[in-house]
Amino acid sequence: MRLSFILILSLAYVTGACQTKSYSKVENYSYPIEKTDEEWKQILSDDQFYILRQQGTEPAFTGEYWDNKKKGTYYSAATGQPLFSSEHKYRSGTGWPSFYQPIDKNAVKEVEDRSYGMVRVEIVDSGSGSHLGHVFEDGPAPTGLRYCMNSASLIFVADGEEPPAIVKEWQDKHAE
Repeated sequence: MRLSFILILSLAYVTGACQTKSYSKVENYSYPIEKTDEEWKQILSDDQFYILRQQGTEPAFTGEYWDNKKKGTYYSAATGQPLFSSEHKYRSGTGWPSFYQPIDKNAVKEVEDRSYGMVRVEIVDSGSGSHLGHVFEDGPAPTGLRYCMNSASLIFVADGEEPPAIVKEWQDKHAE
C-alpha cells in the first residue's frame, strides 16, 4: 500500500512538472526576426516547429547530426544564422550534437528554463529567439561547457558545399 502511494505521488509530481512549462524569454529584448506561429509553420517542418518554436526535444541518438564528423558550420534552421563550428563539436555521449562554445558569443542567448521541475539554461538563437537546446557545465576544456543542441534546430553545411537559401539570405543581410 505504501509503495502504491509513493508511486502515485511520484507520477503526480512528474505529470505536474511536465505541464508547468514556464519559459521566460529574454525580457525587453526584441529579436531581429519575428514571425507569427503561422508564418513559422510555413517555413519549418513539423519537427522543427516543435523544437524551435515550442521548446521541444528530439529523442537522443535520433537526430541527423549527433554523430556527424564532417568539417563545416552549423546554422539555425529558423534563420540561417551561423551558430556553431565543427571545430568546437565533440562527442559527449549524450546522443545530441554537443559543442563547447558557439561560433560567436553573440550568436546565442541564454534563457532561464524552469520546466519539468528543474532549473536549466536554455539556448536560443539571437536572431529569432528560437529554441536550440540547453547548456550544461560538464563539457571539456577550454570552456567546461556542453552546448547540447537538437539536430532539427540546425542546418549543417560542410566546408566547400553550397549553403541553402536561408543561409545565403542571412549572409546577405548581415555581410560586413
